[in-house]
Amino acid sequence: MKVQNYLKVWRAKKDITQQQLADSVELSRQTINSIEKGKFVPSILTVLKITAYFETSVDEIFFISDDNK
Repeated sequence: MKVQNYLKVWRAKKDITQQQLADSVELSRQTINSIEKGKFVPSILTVLKITAYFETSVDEIFFISDDNK
C-alpha cells in the first residue's frame, strides 16, 4: 500500500505555487514537492494542516493505493 495524493491538482485549482502552500502550512517548498511526487509520506499533522488550508477533507486530497499489481 502507498499513500498518494491530489495535492498538485488542488494547488492548481487555487492557482498557488508550492512555495505559497509551503509558507501557509509552515513547511519547506522541497517538502511539498516530495509529498506531491510521493517520495515523502506526510505526518498526520501535516495532512491536517494541508487539508485545513484547502478547506476540505483528508480523503479529497490523500488516499491509499494498492501497489500489488
